[in-house]
Amino acid sequence: MKYPVASTTNHQGKYLVVDPHQEMILIHDAADTLLGGIPWGAVIDQLLASDDDTRFAHCRTHPRAPLALKVRYSTPEGKQFDSLTGGIGGGGLFIESGTPLAPGTEVSVEFALPDRPWEKVKAKGKVAWTRNRPERHLLFPGMGVQFTDIDEKAQAQLVELVEALNRNRVLPETP
Repeated sequence: MKYPVASTTNHQGKYLVVDPHQEMILIHDAADTLLGGIPWGAVIDQLLASDDDTRFAHCRTHPRAPLALKVRYSTPEGKQFDSLTGGIGGGGLFIESGTPLAPGTEVSVEFALPDRPWEKVKAKGKVAWTRNRPERHLLFPGMGVQFTDIDEKAQAQLVELVEALNRNRVLPETP
């Protein structure tokens, strides 16, 4: 299968060829000259070696920040669970769980932001993806939950908190 590069300005006119027999992605220029290729295994390994923020950044409309908060979540059937978040953003959060719910499962979540511990943020969401086992001894199993219904004020507070956290994570340049 050929896939022309149409929107990436520096690479327009080139095209990708997916070769299932060799399990390769090949790059050709407009004159049909082979420029190079990469095995599927290398692409898969690179994606799996990256963190979730990198892996799913193209899917998100809001940035995330690593933040551990107590979270209570429940299913439509009324099952309730208490856990911790591993990251949070204006569009969703990651809930640590040894037995994550299946993608597509609807959940209600409740948590408090660190600068407003007396206010509970309540939102509805759905499980967008899961990690069923630890990765690289650093990333816990769990599930990424995308908000489907969250109060605009609460979402704005979340976005503001994430921006502040991410701003503080950037190391100053050394002279």
